[in-house]
Amino acid sequence: MEMETYLRFALALSFVLALIVAASWVMRRLGYGSAMPPRTGKARRLGVVEVAQIDVRRRLVLIRRDGVEHLVLLGINNDLVLETGIAPPADGAAADAGTSR
Repeated sequence: MEMETYLRFALALSFVLALIVAASWVMRRLGYGSAMPPRTGKARRLGVVEVAQIDVRRRLVLIRRDGVEHLVLLGINNDLVLETGIAPPADGAAADAGTSR
C-alpha cells in the first residue's frame, strides 16, 4: 500500500475520534453526562456507610439518608429493607461490629 492510503486512514480515524470527543463534550454540557448534575457547595444527603458481603449473591448495605441510617439486604432477584430509622453513632465514628446499641 502507498503512503497516501495510510495517511488517509490516519486522518479519517483522527476525525472520527475528534467527533466522538466533541459529541461527548456537548452532551456533558447539556447535562446528559450523568444521572444527576453534580451538587456544588451543598451537603450530600445520601451515602453508603458500609457494605458487608454475605455470600456470592447477597450483601448487606448500610445507607445514610438525611442523618438516618437504613439497613438493606441486596440480592440478585430481590432487595429487602431489614431495618429503617437507625440513628447513626453519636460520636460520628463507626460502631464496633461486636457491640450492640
